[in-house]
Amino acid sequence: MKRASGHLNGRYYEVTGEGPALVFAHGLGGSHMSWWQQVAHFSPRFTCVTFAHQGFWPSTPIPGGPNPNEYAADLAALADHLSLPPFVLIAQSMGGWTAVEYAQRPDHRLRGLVMAATTGSIAREGLGPVDAWEAECAATRAAVQAAGGHVAMGLTAQTEQPALVQLYRHVDETNRALDKEALRARMAAMRTRPPECLAAARCPVLLIAGAEDIVMPPFASAAIAARVPGARAAMLPRTGHSGYFERAAAFNALVEDFVAGL
Repeated sequence: MKRASGHLNGRYYEVTGEGPALVFAHGLGGSHMSWWQQVAHFSPRFTCVTFAHQGFWPSTPIPGGPNPNEYAADLAALADHLSLPPFVLIAQSMGGWTAVEYAQRPDHRLRGLVMAATTGSIAREGLGPVDAWEAECAATRAAVQAAGGHVAMGLTAQTEQPALVQLYRHVDETNRALDKEALRARMAAMRTRPPECLAAARCPVLLIAGAEDIVMPPFASAAIAARVPGARAAMLPRTGHSGYFERAAAFNALVEDFVAGL
């Protein structure tokens, strides 16, 4: 099986497997390592490209912290560097900012787009009762953190898969030096695009949500899909913000079916 790794302009990447290309963009609590269950599943039949966003270990630290306005350009440079053919982009949480902005580029190479537990740089207004949901989830998030859990994992996972929760925490802690609050503020400032902007991807779009997500409103995925031609939404039950990590088999099956239909 083909394996390669390297740095491009200080951004770390790995390539595993051969075949049609799948590119994975991780969230704020992750890195290239977050996708271990997807790489294991897909690499026997696909070229899996994982990378660490700028400033995320083991990419080179950046003075002042990562700039999400540059994520799409970073992905475009990586696609050029690897001479990738048209690919499917699977983006989770923060990776959604990479995905939405990359889709706006006239030179993008998307043949399919998966948005998992993310609205990316799409404005949340008009996507449902976001403010009420935020208020309802605040106490739950505080309770999870007080109990030593992780808000990016669902309540079911907190009790049924404690080892997996701890593994997620260890991956997250590789980037404990980052000022994530500052990064969240920069990402929030980018939430200006209408859902219809995803039509610029010119390819099928799948939005995956977790029913127990307390980080992103689960209902937002269906709201976006309803306004984008060629898009559809799927809900993972008993799953939080990190369905790819918590329910890898179910998540992989959704992606597999999506890719097979392209």
